[in-house]
Amino acid sequence: MTAIVPNGMTAQEWQLRCDLAACYRLVDLFGWSDLSSTHISARLPGQGRFLINPYGLLFDQITASNLVEVNDKGEAVAGTAPVNPAGFLIHSCIHRARPDVGCVLHTHTSAGNAVAMQAEGLLPLSQKALILMGWIGYHDYRGVVLDTAEQESLAADLADNAILVLRNHGLLTCGATVGEAFVWMHRMEAACRYQVAGLTGGRALHIPGQEVQRRTIAQGRRIFAAGGHARAGREWPSLLALLERERGDGWRS
Repeated sequence: MTAIVPNGMTAQEWQLRCDLAACYRLVDLFGWSDLSSTHISARLPGQGRFLINPYGLLFDQITASNLVEVNDKGEAVAGTAPVNPAGFLIHSCIHRARPDVGCVLHTHTSAGNAVAMQAEGLLPLSQKALILMGWIGYHDYRGVVLDTAEQESLAADLADNAILVLRNHGLLTCGATVGEAFVWMHRMEAACRYQVAGLTGGRALHIPGQEVQRRTIAQGRRIFAAGGHARAGREWPSLLALLERERGDGWRS
């Protein structure tokens, strides 16, 4: 596929489009997609505008060129492709409240919804969960997000975290880059799968003591911080290579 930047577009925007389209296809490859019912958005640098999927296309059909550019109200800036209003209501308030966030990723997976439905949320049952627990906020369910009045509480509940559990709804992650948001989701999805598997195993579960929990949560805050050795996103080039090997490079078109 072409690596040539289209006329009238900066190389920076084209790279962002390619990364975001690849993220949609990786979400599908990993089995996290829900037809066209979830969303991934990316902020265009310095413009107050965003890229998101055209409503109705499956995630494995998303390309760099068919992503829709929208303003902070979710209105298409160019082209006529429709955008899911509920989707961008969620994304836009986070982009607005968090200038450090370049990408927001939202899923409706089975494991993610299972944990979102459980009253306790993510439990301290695995290392994967414990090292994430210092990065998670929770937002109570109020129905389909169609009311702008909910945006303030969405942003407040996320606060400075990287992960938001939308109770009774699904998961949301964010990052400075597309790669960061994807890797945060991969980590959270794995933690949710472990919890669901553990709870259905038919055996008593071991919960680490309070001091071990506190220490491991603090470790997670350090190692996943911007300067930490396990900061999100460093896997992105390898994930792109995986996608190209498994599905080709059609996202670049």
